[in-house]
Amino acid sequence: MMYKKLRKIPFLFLIVSLSITAQTPKKLSASEIYHDLQKLNFLGSALYIAAHPDDENTRLISYLANDVKAQTAYLSITRGDGGQNLIGTELSELLGVIRTQELLAARRTDGGQQFFTRANDFGYSKHPDETLSIWNKEEVLGDVVQNIRRFQPDIIINRFNHRTPGSTHGHHTSSAMLSVEAWDLVGDASKYPNSANTYGTWQPKRLFFNTSWWFYGSRENFEKADKSNLVSVETGSYFPGLGLSNGEIAALSRSMHKSQGFGNTGSRGNETEYLELLKGEMPKTANLFEGINTSWSRLEGGEKIGAILYPIEENFNFKDPSVHIPKLMEAYELLQELPESHWKTIKIASLKDLIAQCAGLFLEAVSNQQTVAPKDNVKVTVEAINRSNADIQLNSVTSSVISFIAPLVVTPLKNNEKYTLESTEFTFSGKEFTAPYWLNEGGSLGMYRVANEDLRGLPERTHLFPVTFNMTIAGKQISFERNITYKYNDPVKGEVYQPFDVLPVVTTSIPEKVLIFSSNEPKEISVIVKAGRENINGTLSLQHPRGWEVFPQEQGFSIGAKGATQTLTFKITPPKNHNEGYLKPLAQVGDSFSDKELVTIEYDHIPFQNVLLPSQAKIVRIPIEKRGQNIGYINGAGDAIPESLKQIGYTVTTIAPSEITSENLQQFDAIVVGIRAYNTVSELEFKQTILNEYVNNGGTLLVQYNTSRELITENFAPLPLKLSRDRVTDENASVTFLDPNHPVLNSPNKITQKDFEGWVQERGLYFPNEWDAAYTPILGMKDKNEAQTTGSLLVAKYGEGYYVYTGLSFFRELPAGVSGAYRLFANLLSLGN
Repeated sequence: MMYKKLRKIPFLFLIVSLSITAQTPKKLSASEIYHDLQKLNFLGSALYIAAHPDDENTRLISYLANDVKAQTAYLSITRGDGGQNLIGTELSELLGVIRTQELLAARRTDGGQQFFTRANDFGYSKHPDETLSIWNKEEVLGDVVQNIRRFQPDIIINRFNHRTPGSTHGHHTSSAMLSVEAWDLVGDASKYPNSANTYGTWQPKRLFFNTSWWFYGSRENFEKADKSNLVSVETGSYFPGLGLSNGEIAALSRSMHKSQGFGNTGSRGNETEYLELLKGEMPKTANLFEGINTSWSRLEGGEKIGAILYPIEENFNFKDPSVHIPKLMEAYELLQELPESHWKTIKIASLKDLIAQCAGLFLEAVSNQQTVAPKDNVKVTVEAINRSNADIQLNSVTSSVISFIAPLVVTPLKNNEKYTLESTEFTFSGKEFTAPYWLNEGGSLGMYRVANEDLRGLPERTHLFPVTFNMTIAGKQISFERNITYKYNDPVKGEVYQPFDVLPVVTTSIPEKVLIFSSNEPKEISVIVKAGRENINGTLSLQHPRGWEVFPQEQGFSIGAKGATQTLTFKITPPKNHNEGYLKPLAQVGDSFSDKELVTIEYDHIPFQNVLLPSQAKIVRIPIEKRGQNIGYINGAGDAIPESLKQIGYTVTTIAPSEITSENLQQFDAIVVGIRAYNTVSELEFKQTILNEYVNNGGTLLVQYNTSRELITENFAPLPLKLSRDRVTDENASVTFLDPNHPVLNSPNKITQKDFEGWVQERGLYFPNEWDAAYTPILGMKDKNEAQTTGSLLVAKYGEGYYVYTGLSFFRELPAGVSGAYRLFANLLSLGN
């Protein structure tokens, strides 16, 4: 293993960013401090690689981080943007923000770190050929190479098998293929020379595939398999200092993937993981780091540091960790004198954190407001307190964005005496907005665009507003950095921390993201203007496609209070024929312009998020007819279908499970069941008879897709129907009309091939593959090199009414304003009316 001299600033940025991802300060117990000391004394690293959030094996990550004590990270090729959301309505980019934060929460739980590439999760893919063509293989491979060179893992572990393309999700196989290919490139400076110049070249020692019986088809097959190339690792350890088993930590970590419904119960007792060696030298034992120097002697001159730190580990004072501070400071001073290296950078950050924890040193810089606009006023209060008998002095507090009084004399921090300091410069000098960086520049179907190469791979930018505490501890100089944060007291939750963000002086939003014009009649459209600081005045105009008319062309606004809004109304007149495009608000305040919308994401398990997206709404003129008016909607896992139906004039009423009664359902011309309702709404098992009765009496019931696993009941239809995993992932796949004369394709809208143009992400998923003869299959479709599926849309006459089951992705198409999807959905709701 070797590395070329690296450029210092980006890697320092990486280390600091990863160490302060959580807004809530770390406050460790003595046993947790000891656990970190053990990690400090281990100089080895492991990188786990897979495709999505929730693909990672948290048992193995926790084992490596907490049992082996290795620096451990998970490289997720995507941010999971293409998944479903079981806790809210956010999809696509916003879901990617949620799942990024869920991964960071998982790593804070299991002790790992988190990285990404720029690849976008564009939805299910059946083959890596398709995946890598959409992702832009060369760029994603470059990101994998950069992550490996930057993190410099001794061992790499793939979650998936690179040798079985087409047998599973194309993203899964691709993640393994990229890892295997990157192994051969990371040591060659001529390959991706920019990252080689920045971080140096590197060659890991071993590459493994984290196999299991599942990859062999059954437990029986796995028992019979040749395991001579496998390393078995016992991961069921119990950690007395943490009070948890490895399986319990892993379950807590996995349970952070709440948007995917991956709550997990902790396990105790023996557990074995199997690793197949793909590259490198086979270890003779279960020690994955066999033959790798993981001691302090790995660093040039590191033996003298180990001579200080190993005895502290052996004789740790759990009653008063602060007694070790003089020796820790001695080790810190020696470490600073060593030649620059990868491990020196990592261990300086870890040692500083350990010193602060041993002293009970609490350092914080808190803003008086959660957001600020550039050049706006803000006040920051610093708190410093030494909760030990250690000799600690505060020399100064400095910041590149806020000014503080420079103490004329050294300020001793006596045991448990709080020191506070307020900023003196109220005009905030930060200029960059703090929204998720990978959303700033747009991108393609398969890739986000990130021009700043140093940011590529990082989960987020967090260290934008550093405050430096320059101190003397045990007679030696040391500094600590804290990012400005925001906190407040909630009457229920107590102390709540949130990121401190810089946002535009004004943002705008059109509440309805898709505006459907089913006739030539104009509509009044509201635009909400939100103030990012006090007392703003400006103008707002709407950019629009050719052929559309907007009145007035421009309006003024005046908002007094920060955070307040003003709603402006514009009259939009569509063209006569089919036409679509985007309305884009543009706000002007003084000589600055804003075209951004502010979206907030708030869930208890992840930090509060401010997200800036392009402010726009899709406008579509669709020649559409419908029959029936009153639609009942039974919510499932969450989608925006009700709002979409209202756009074309339906009256939509949400029906709670308790409201599913024969009397209540009589008022509806049709009832729609939301996505995955039969996976997530347990009450439906006991309400299906009533829904069947509604159909029998002349109603129309439209059920959207459910997954074939974890159904709450197999009897979700009045006639036999069996779900499969069949899906068509190509949104442009050709569509065959199996029954061209069926009313669904003819009334009240004539459906043609043109109605299947412009679909997004996929055609559909989890189609039925077995059904009663009473069902009529309407559409045939297939992905490349596959047999045609015919279960995407099934219609059955049942009694006097109609039952419809569809795996078509209406939950994606209607919010995206796909004209043909609206016309087809209107036909389905018109059945029997």
